[in-house]
Amino acid sequence: MKYDKILLEHGSGGLLSNELVANIFLPHFSNSFLERLEDSAILSIGNHKFCFTTDSYVVSPVFFPGGNIGSLAVHGTVNDLAVCGGKPLYMSAGYILEEGFPFAALTEIVQSMADAARGAGIKIVTGDTKVVSRGAVDGIFINTSGIGIIEYEGDLSIKSIKPGDAVILNGTIGDHGAAIMKARENLGLEADIVSDSAPLNGLIAEILKVSTDIHCMRDATRGGLGAILAEIAKSANVDININEQDIPICENVRGICEILGLDPLFLANEGKMVVFCPPAEASKVITVMKGHEFGRNAAVIGNAGESGQGRVVLKTSIGGERIIDLPTGELVPRIC
Repeated sequence: MKYDKILLEHGSGGLLSNELVANIFLPHFSNSFLERLEDSAILSIGNHKFCFTTDSYVVSPVFFPGGNIGSLAVHGTVNDLAVCGGKPLYMSAGYILEEGFPFAALTEIVQSMADAARGAGIKIVTGDTKVVSRGAVDGIFINTSGIGIIEYEGDLSIKSIKPGDAVILNGTIGDHGAAIMKARENLGLEADIVSDSAPLNGLIAEILKVSTDIHCMRDATRGGLGAILAEIAKSANVDININEQDIPICENVRGICEILGLDPLFLANEGKMVVFCPPAEASKVITVMKGHEFGRNAAVIGNAGESGQGRVVLKTSIGGERIIDLPTGELVPRIC
């Protein structure tokens, strides 16, 4: 490790996050389930296959345009299960509360969490509550775990990606990160920017119905689209070629990024995923996405190349090329 203490950047989903996992956690916890390093662990019990995930939510502010920490926690858990081909079934909810946190705010968060769970078809079946003294935590943190059953016969995995695969994105990028930044910094901008936090399990179920040859799906959360693609390219040992002009971005998000000097490729999303599939399946996937509320702006943004250098190459809108690597800093801390 380059540092002797934890930095904010270690939670960014970028290069330092990867180093933290590789150098601290994997050497101690290493096993065949964990070493996949995907959004959920894949487990078999008898003749049934399950996916299991866990996550913690520390977003600041806890209320933001398009949701709050409660709905975000449900959506994040559901999506981590769904992109592995799982039908979300059950989840836990653990709360760490700061002394003095308002009951009215907690009630609103819990209600939105219950509503989000019902909307996604997952049940909250167990939980825990801890209260700590003022200053020991920032208002409220939530930890979740979730389990789902996998019925899809294909192996949805980074290792299943093949040269030539189409890379499909289900909509505009950077919405969540931009919404959090606008809410947190009180920028005084009139632009209407709303988080894309949403459950993707319904959309994913429709995709898996129409195609039996989906190779990989990942939700682009921390580190954004750029970090997820860089991580996939390195793990799959394939080059990924993407076209800047094909990547959908809301004009308001583009505008706030230009004002603040941010790259939308690395802004977090909470309702966006990338799908890798053979080119022959791409039209089916796009049709399903565009017919769903969470995929209306879907687009094919590139393909997996033939060579195996593990790079992401962005063809810019002016005809140049740019290598997209794992970010080394933290653009917007505490976005989920």
